Amino acid sequence: MRDGSAGNVALVRVGKSELVHSVLDGGTWARGNASNRQLGATEITDLSYQRGVRSAESEPVAVPLALLDTDAWRSFLSHRGLRSGSMAEQLQRIGLAELVKGPAGDEVLPRRAAVLLFADEPGSLLAAFGSRADIRLMVYAGKEVGTGATPNLRKPPRTVRGPLIVQIDTAVRVVLDELAQGLTLASSGFKTRHKYPERVVKEAIVNAVIHRDYRLNRDIVVRLFDDRITVESPGALPGTITPANIERARSKARNPLVAQNLREFPLPPNIDDGEGVRMMFGEMAAAHLYPPQYRQTLDTAAEGVAVTLLNEERPPAWVEVSDWIDRNGPIANAELCRIATVDTLRASKMLRGWVDRGLLEPLAGRSRSQAAYRKPALADDQGNLLADTGDERIPPDAASVD
Repeated sequence: MRDGSAGNVALVRVGKSELVHSVLDGGTWARGNASNRQLGATEITDLSYQRGVRSAESEPVAVPLALLDTDAWRSFLSHRGLRSGSMAEQLQRIGLAELVKGPAGDEVLPRRAAVLLFADEPGSLLAAFGSRADIRLMVYAGKEVGTGATPNLRKPPRTVRGPLIVQIDTAVRVVLDELAQGLTLASSGFKTRHKYPERVVKEAIVNAVIHRDYRLNRDIVVRLFDDRITVESPGALPGTITPANIERARSKARNPLVAQNLREFPLPPNIDDGEGVRMMFGEMAAAHLYPPQYRQTLDTAAEGVAVTLLNEERPPAWVEVSDWIDRNGPIANAELCRIATVDTLRASKMLRGWVDRGLLEPLAGRSRSQAAYRKPALADDQGNLLADTGDERIPPDAASVD
């Protein structure tokens, strides 16, 4: 120890909880890099939604039940086997409506999940309550969103509306149709051959619809570029799921009412077995493509999760490089030369390519001769950067202990 005697140093790691914890009579605190900060009532509520402890889907909304008596409801009703009682009684029996006391007396109101599942225009109806529920489809020319005065869109943006079952079916069909046609590369005029497995594209869209945060006033956005697809979903990852562990983590449904009832339609888009993301990684690997890339933004102004599917065959070296980083930390040119049996120039080109694709990022403050690369830095639920230590993620200030 500091006085020269023998001793021990312990590192205690308290993992992220699925719940929001408060100190008895001491409030709720958020951890910062150098200090802790007590949260106000609004911040505690927001954190509960962000963690998935609370979900907007279960809140009653003042929408007339008559607006839910649609083709989607009748299809669901027939397949679910709900035969007796009024619509209000049927919705209450399956947890999609509740009796609310009001100034004019008791009234049965649908939960937000019921509006999402059955209304012909859920996005329009929920706009009155400060949220949205549609999907925006954007097809771009090239590999980036243009910053000039003229948007580099190949066609006008499309908004997909309707009950969630219709939104999923329509969005998946439109995206797959675009991929089947191929996209003309802006520079060469050749067609792009898209290699994404259809199951992976569909699962990315289904997950965005089922797990998005329906209290937020933003739509899901699907962007098609020449070299990738990105699906951006409002809301953070629920529970203890992070971009680092999403392939292995136990599934947690942010909107269990939506997930459970979508599978009751005649042709359900989801199996609801918690294996969808793992399937995506497996299918991309089987197609020799890069794994899905998850990014999370915790800024309250643009809180969301984006998954990117790269339309590019991964070199065999990437699997070994990814595994090496997971086990050992940042990789430098010399390690890549040894792993991939390539020369220094080739290794540099490979590293730059992975940085351009968002798969790696350079360590800050390193000279060119000492450059090293890691997988993109992640953040905890307070926005603090986390150090990459393999399977575990700990705050950078705790990663080195004297």
